[in-house]
Amino acid sequence: MEMHYSELDNGINLIKLNGKLDIIGASEIENKFAGYCSGDKVRVIVDISQVDFLASIGIRLLVLTAKSVTNRGGKMVLLSPTAEVQSVLEITGIPAIIPSYSHLESAETVLLAS
Repeated sequence: MEMHYSELDNGINLIKLNGKLDIIGASEIENKFAGYCSGDKVRVIVDISQVDFLASIGIRLLVLTAKSVTNRGGKMVLLSPTAEVQSVLEITGIPAIIPSYSHLESAETVLLAS
């Protein structure tokens, strides 16, 4: 699992994931991912357009991190899940916890409005 971090001009953290978010992939990024999502009132976009497999451990990582971000006054959204990953997200009810958007501009607008 590859992970790339950047901060957008508007202060939003952008994390791009690439690969399989299975037990191996999740364990490879877990600590750094949590670090990129730390702080008060942090706003995070997680680009999962290059994630081709999402296992339950990956869902756990996303949900626990999103809840931690929310508890500290921030917000996390997902960006551009593939059809297969979107299906897994919907089956597990994740959009109620972490909304997903297909365009970066939409995700930014939602985060900046909150």
